[in-house]
Amino acid sequence: MATIKATGMDELVAKLERLTSLSNSREFIGKAIYDGAAVVKTALLMQTNALPVAQKYAKPGEKINTITSVQKAGLISGFGIARMRKDGGAYNVKLGFDGYNGQKTKKWPNGQPNAMIARSVVSGTSFRAKNDFIGRAARSSRAAAEKAMEAKIREQIDKIM
Repeated sequence: MATIKATGMDELVAKLERLTSLSNSREFIGKAIYDGAAVVKTALLMQTNALPVAQKYAKPGEKINTITSVQKAGLISGFGIARMRKDGGAYNVKLGFDGYNGQKTKKWPNGQPNAMIARSVVSGTSFRAKNDFIGRAARSSRAAAEKAMEAKIREQIDKIM
């Protein structure tokens, strides 16, 4: 009868056990998620930079498709990535606009909320035409973000193996 002699099997089994029993799986997963989020962040900042700027107001019955330079600067400076959270069985991070811009108005004497400006640009208002720059950025960067996360996971697995 033939016999097979395999060397290094104990080492391989030990590595596989280490991989399956990661005590720092949150950190392991988090590195990949943040790499993917960075790709989406870059795409979203590019879309934000591409928003048209003008210092005009809409006339009655007219819709503008621009924002002011102060609003645009507020969106760029207020953009960020939130800390990773576990929702149900999935880990995720949120990307969004925080803080206030320098566009002071009667209603917003300390500046307009950046999230409100982003929402009004994406959804449109009675005086502003829709411009879904967030959706365009998410759709255009999805594949690259998935590749970045896969590459980070493979890199971490290679370290363990």
